[in-house]
Amino acid sequence: MTAQAAGSRGPSTPAGRAKRVVVGVDGSAVSVGALDWAAQQAERTGSTLEIVLAWNWPGTYGWNLPLSDDYDPATDAHNAAAALAADTKRAHPELSITTRVELGYPAPLLVEASKGADLLVVGNRGHGEFVGMLLGSVSEYCATKAHCPVIIYREND
Repeated sequence: MTAQAAGSRGPSTPAGRAKRVVVGVDGSAVSVGALDWAAQQAERTGSTLEIVLAWNWPGTYGWNLPLSDDYDPATDAHNAAAALAADTKRAHPELSITTRVELGYPAPLLVEASKGADLLVVGNRGHGEFVGMLLGSVSEYCATKAHCPVIIYREND
């Protein structure tokens, strides 16, 4: 393991490997806050920012769910990720940003995206006063399974 020099910024990386900060977003206020925090961290460390958005077909639990003929969650997810990336680029014009939009459940997709990353950032999505202190299922899964350090972003109430 290579020791960092005193006062150096960011994680040390093998020569030639680009530094990468991965952030999971779902459009919620806390995930947008996590995205902003991750963008600032990527800027500080000279890393690329990878925005990851997972989507899935709505669960119907046996009910017939009426969907319009033009319902397209994949396109909606890609548009949402592109809008978040554009907003982030406006706020951080020097930052290199990529997006990754995939069909599936967010927790395993984020853990997969954490391979080779220097940092994974996810939001905490607690509900209520007591439960709000607990980790959400995605953040807990990522914290225990990710291949890199994890930051769980929590907005102040």
